[in-house]
Amino acid sequence: MNATPSRRALLRGKIHEIPRQRPLGAADEMAFHDDCTQCGECARACPEGIILRDKEGYPVVSFSQSACTFCAACTDACDSGALAPDRAWPWRAKAASTCLSMNGVQCRACQDHCDLQAIRFRLQPGGNAMPLFDKDTCTGCGGCAAPCPVDAIDFFQIQSETEARPC
Repeated sequence: MNATPSRRALLRGKIHEIPRQRPLGAADEMAFHDDCTQCGECARACPEGIILRDKEGYPVVSFSQSACTFCAACTDACDSGALAPDRAWPWRAKAASTCLSMNGVQCRACQDHCDLQAIRFRLQPGGNAMPLFDKDTCTGCGGCAAPCPVDAIDFFQIQSETEARPC
């Protein structure tokens, strides 16, 4: 995940807190905290069982067992407006430095489980293979995360085209 803290984390003195993967259709972190009632309906509605609660009781996505199918059952179940179907999923996958292939061990588990073929491996000098994730093809579904034997798949947020960027 991206290590840039949110404004909310900065103001709460938690500058090392990383952004949490909220369910599909989540508003930005501040608005999400304001709107979410922590009712748990999104987690109960998720057929994949990937929505859990963080230590504060808010829903987070965990790809440790399964991937998101983007069925939108969580957004349909949310009555508070914290999850809305018109919001894009801002997460994409990348490999961490603990990736087996990057460390000389033959592994292609993430590539084998990526239905969209968004992961390729490029051979590097010395025999190691570097996983390359196509962020335009990757949907951030997490299908590559669960089969990774060393938990080396991280997620980062992409900025939307309409989002304001500093000059």
